[in-house]
Amino acid sequence: MTPNIHHEKRELIGERFELTKGPIYWLGPDLTLRDCTVVISAAGRSLVPMSSQFINCTIQAKGLLKGVAWAPIKLKGCRFKGGFSGNDFGFRTDLFDREKAGGVEDCDFSEARLHGCRFFNCDLRTIRLPLWPCFSFMDPLGHAAELVRREWPGQFGIVVEGLAKNPSGTVAESWHAPTVAEKMDTTVEELRAALEGAPWVVM
Repeated sequence: MTPNIHHEKRELIGERFELTKGPIYWLGPDLTLRDCTVVISAAGRSLVPMSSQFINCTIQAKGLLKGVAWAPIKLKGCRFKGGFSGNDFGFRTDLFDREKAGGVEDCDFSEARLHGCRFFNCDLRTIRLPLWPCFSFMDPLGHAAELVRREWPGQFGIVVEGLAKNPSGTVAESWHAPTVAEKMDTTVEELRAALEGAPWVVM
């Protein structure tokens, strides 16, 4: 039987906080990590974020961290490193109450590899997004109709069509060009050429 580890009602300052493969980790409620190094080798499905706050932490994904919804956690002044796929950052107003508790501000993703990751209800002026070979669609809901009319290489048009299906509050969506090229019948060069002419893309 898979063990459950509950990190709740505690504050850690300046410590190394490791989430290893095997257990299911409940992060909260009332967990505060301040100036910590968070090293994650656990699978995304093993993380259960609850109402918590991570302040001025370095968050390092050792492998590719998939499918984590960070919505219940307040992320402030954190630096992200490593690979993240299908992660959502920022609080959500369209889900349960616990998804309304978090947020993301003053965070640095410039050293992270983001693929299919979304940012919700945050001020992107306080967020450093990763640059090429990552790229980000800004305000994807507002610009989806115009973007879908453009020519896109391979099957990447499927991703662009999906921009309009994002939940309310989506302010950016980030992708990793080499991963897109591998899975969507195109090349990094073709993708870059198409993106360079597109508005509202940060790369």
